Amino acid sequence: MAKMTTDELLGVFEEMTVLELKEFLDAFEEHFDVTAAAPMAMAAMPAAGGAEEEEEVEQTEFDVVLTAIGDAKIAVIKEVRAITKLGLRESKELVDAYPKAILEGVDAAAADAAKKQLEGAGASAEVR
Repeated sequence: MAKMTTDELLGVFEEMTVLELKEFLDAFEEHFDVTAAAPMAMAAMPAAGGAEEEEEVEQTEFDVVLTAIGDAKIAVIKEVRAITKLGLRESKELVDAYPKAILEGVDAAAADAAKKQLEGAGASAEVR
């Protein structure tokens, strides 16, 4: 029995219709007693059963997301510029693209400070 290479198998699969591929997948799962959905189900199981482990892990990195700019767009752009150290154009683009992360992966203190600065300028922000 000659073995097919991966490229040859891919060539065969390229010629199959979606229905034929579905029938093949069903036959493969039955023959080998596996399920294509098993890895996803296994990945979901620790989340449900390991709730205690999740509580032990404390979040150390936060994102500051601009959720609304309010009436003082120029003041918000100035604050974004001060927070991010970006140029005027880049800061304006960030503000115009809200909801958008202004800072990513910062500690809690920096995230809270940035949120307060943005809110002081009339914007709305969230720490995630």
